[in-house]
Amino acid sequence: MKASYINDFKDALKKENLKFTNQRYSILKFLINNDGHYDCDDIIRYLNKNKVKVSKATTYRTLDLLVKYDFCRKMVLDDGVARYENKIDSNHHDHMICVDTGKIIEFVSSEIEEIQENIAREKGYEIIKHVHQLFVKKISKS
Repeated sequence: MKASYINDFKDALKKENLKFTNQRYSILKFLINNDGHYDCDDIIRYLNKNKVKVSKATTYRTLDLLVKYDFCRKMVLDDGVARYENKIDSNHHDHMICVDTGKIIEFVSSEIEEIQENIAREKGYEIIKHVHQLFVKKISKS
């Protein structure tokens, strides 16, 4: 992990009057080193399995901080469960979520991005942030 990420993380913690701890650092490291979309329990299970004991409260507080300071992205699906993914060095993308399996498929469409920008501009707005989630179902072959 780049030293600049650690320094930025330490700065964010300092702004929030929180200490740099092994538990908080392990949460950051997990998200940066793993592609995918993880809920709080996934992260805790992984860390516990790797001999890092961390509470749910510490995990949620740290994840909130990581979202606030743009280290990771938070995504809440129809099931109400928040999932987190690395945002550092990650290009913008949208998500398709399979309603049968829960699989999350990332995609990028310049056409969709352009249409969104045009609509916002026509209405007198500028997009500063958006979340695009498509809930999909596999087409069964007959």
